[in-house]
Order: sequence, then C-alpha cells, then structure tokens
Amino acid sequence: MSKIILGGGISGLSAAYYLSKTLPKHPVTLVEASNRVGGWIKSFKPTNEVIFEQGPRTIRPTGPPGANTLSLIEDLGLTDQVLPITASHPAASNRMVYVEGKLHSLPSSIVSLFTTQKPFTKPMVRYLMRDLYAARKRVEDESIYDFTSRRFGEEFAEYLIAPLICGVCAGDAKEVSVKFLMKKQFEYEQAYGSISKGLLRNVFQASKPEALQGLALRARKERWRIYSFGNGMETLPEALSGYITKQGIGVVLNSKCTRLEFVQNEAQLHFGESKTLKTNHVISSIPSASLGEVVKHQHPRLAELLTSIKSVNVAVVNLHYKGQLIRRPGFGFLVPPKENVPILGVIYDSCCFPRSKDTVLTVMMGGKWFEQLFGEDPSEDYLLQVARGQLHTILGIKQEPVHFKVSILQKCIPQYVVGHDEKVREIQEYIDTNKLPLSVCGASYHGVGVNDVILSAKKVVRNLSER
Repeated sequence: MSKIILGGGISGLSAAYYLSKTLPKHPVTLVEASNRVGGWIKSFKPTNEVIFEQGPRTIRPTGPPGANTLSLIEDLGLTDQVLPITASHPAASNRMVYVEGKLHSLPSSIVSLFTTQKPFTKPMVRYLMRDLYAARKRVEDESIYDFTSRRFGEEFAEYLIAPLICGVCAGDAKEVSVKFLMKKQFEYEQAYGSISKGLLRNVFQASKPEALQGLALRARKERWRIYSFGNGMETLPEALSGYITKQGIGVVLNSKCTRLEFVQNEAQLHFGESKTLKTNHVISSIPSASLGEVVKHQHPRLAELLTSIKSVNVAVVNLHYKGQLIRRPGFGFLVPPKENVPILGVIYDSCCFPRSKDTVLTVMMGGKWFEQLFGEDPSEDYLLQVARGQLHTILGIKQEPVHFKVSILQKCIPQYVVGHDEKVREIQEYIDTNKLPLSVCGASYHGVGVNDVILSAKKVVRNLSER
C-alpha cells in the first residue's frame, strides 16, 4: 500500500519521517515541484561567517509542539548543532517597536509591568487589569485586534498585538482571527466572561504537564526562548531529507502535480501530459490554494474552500555590514501598521547569533500590504533601496553593505482570517464525507510556525496508522 507526499517543505519532509517510523514497510514517495527540498526554509551563505536566512530563522522550544520538534532534532543527531538563546540574552529580553520616529523596548520583566514605558501611556499592568471588568462579547470568532482592544485597551492592541501579527504572519491584526494566537484566551472569555476568570477556574483543572526528557528537558532547565542551528535553519530540512532517503523513501524533484483525481479507493496524480502516479493515499503538504487548483475539475466545492485560504507576499532583504553598527542589542524591532512605514520590521541577526564582529540584518517588507506599497512586480533594486532608506532613517546606518540579498517570497504565509477554523473544519468534513484517500498538513491549516507544521504532519501520519 503506497503513499505519496505532495510537497518537500518542512511539513512534507516531516510526514515522510513519521511514515518511516510508523509504517516502515509501506512504500513512500515524496514529490516536490521545485529543484530542492526545504520549502521556505533557506539559508544562504555569502561568506563562511555570515548566514542570510530567507525564511524562518528561529524555533520556539515551548509547549508540546516545541518538545516534539526537539525530540525529532535529537533523533536526527542534530543536538550538537543547536544554538539556543536563553532568557538572559538581549535577543530574548529586548524586543522593540518603532513608533513616532523612535524605537521603544517592550516590557520584558515583572518590574517593567509596573512602570510606564513609551509608547504606552500607563503601566502594562493597568491594561492587563482591564480584563477583570471588560464586558464579554458572545461571538463565534473575531479579529485578534478587536478581541485584545476590548479586553485590554486600544493601545495594547495597537502597539503590542498589531506589530506582533506583522512579525508572525505579515498580516493585519484587524483581519486575523483571535484563534490564531489567542485561542485559549478567547475560549476563557466565551465560557467564563473574562480571561482572568478562566485562568482561575482552570488553574486546578489543568492536566498534568508532560514529563520532559532529553533536549526538551535541557531547554526548560536552561530557559531557552528560541533557537537555531550553527549552519543555519536549512540544517533541519537537509537532515530530514538525508534521513528519509536512507530509509528508502523516494524523493522526486522538478515534478509539479497538475491534476489530482480520485477513482474509487485510489488517487491518480498527473504531472503534465505524460506522467501519472497512482497511490492508495496522498498526503498533501503543499499550500491549500495549490491543492485547490489540482482538484478543482473533480471536486469544485473542495477547491473553493481550499483556495479561499489566502496567502501574502513578503520581501526579505538580508544585509551584511562591516563592523558593529547596532547600538542597542536585541532581537530587533517591529512596526505597527498605523505608522505607515514601508517595512514590517528588522531582525538583528548578528545580535541573535553572532558569528563575527560584523552586522547582519534582515528587513521584512510587504505582507498584507505588499501590492499597496510596492505594486505587483517591484524590482529587487527598488526593494533594496527602500530597505536601506529605512535602515538609514531608523538606525542611522549610512554605509554600503558588503553583501546583500533580496528575495520576494510569493504567497509564502497563509492568513488565518476570522472564520479560518470553521473553513478548515469544512475542508476536513468534505474529505471525510466523500471518503477521499487524502490527508492535508502544512502551514495552511493548523499553524504557520515550524513546530506547528511538523506536528501537523505527525498527526496526519498517526491518523493514517490508526486506520
């Protein structure tokens, strides 16, 4: 009984990894449209001491999804290559927002919660206490901006949540669902009237935390906040690719599926006019819109649901400067949309993972506002000019970069707008009702982070094995 995995990004590679563990005797083939695996994770090295991350650059170690990824990393033999950032590191303790022409550090300690820090006009604890008396609003879903504005105040939503959403998914907090990042808090309000009451009601009912071991236990003891790898994030997909190949899983590159049909209990994947693969089950890790395109002839309703999950374009500008140019070390800064600045934020790569005495920065641009700011097809030179102009204005960096790279990541981050969970539920119901030999995983459905997509692949494989 063969399995075919569509897509060689981190989710597709993880699905192959878990299949090799769970169903080792089943033949598996991973099919990727491009000439490489790894998806959006790509580490470019202009020199031996400099790494330009063009996609995800760090992973969080917390919670069950974080522990799951750390377990996978251990099994791949990558423990010695992990580069952690602990709680005391400036990249963990100093995260900033750019408001009204100035950089402001966000509260990051107990003491800072009780002091007024610009751009806020009162101590953070005052915003948090507002939840105690804010009125409940009974809704199925709402934007994360509206939810946090109701419960904690407009400044909290404007200067904390809105830039956070820009950083996490390059999206608009006024459109993105509260369930994207604050699902539990939203459920507390709906059930008990406030987040605070929900926390109090559940403090004694919380399930016993999973016993950690190995790398996950070390991460908790050492208080890791985020981590990467010595040779860059691409270390992870490269290791997964090497592992599954050794397990006998076939990896086929440069093969774009153009049509997917289901005939009785079989799936037929067409690649152009001349090549067809047949399987008893397909695991799709490609973007939902891409899956929608290949099933639309046979299942138009499913295609409609899949293509309704929209994604945004992001421009990533990596720059390498000689010398140390950052005066206030930290993770970097984000820009609230209301500032009308043509960048989403800047990451201080050389502060997070210093590999030399030079300065390495990443400027993130576009997202929800890509076409509005840059048009449909901006040149790389223009994007570089905009990025350098903002670095000059905000950080005072005038000098020419020694190396730079401009990448336009087309439709790279799905947007979990209000109603997303219901849409995903409808997609799964359609697949189940029509008994399609199809499973879906990846960033389009249950989280856009590295941990999320790895865990989504694991769950899909677990469901298959239980059948």
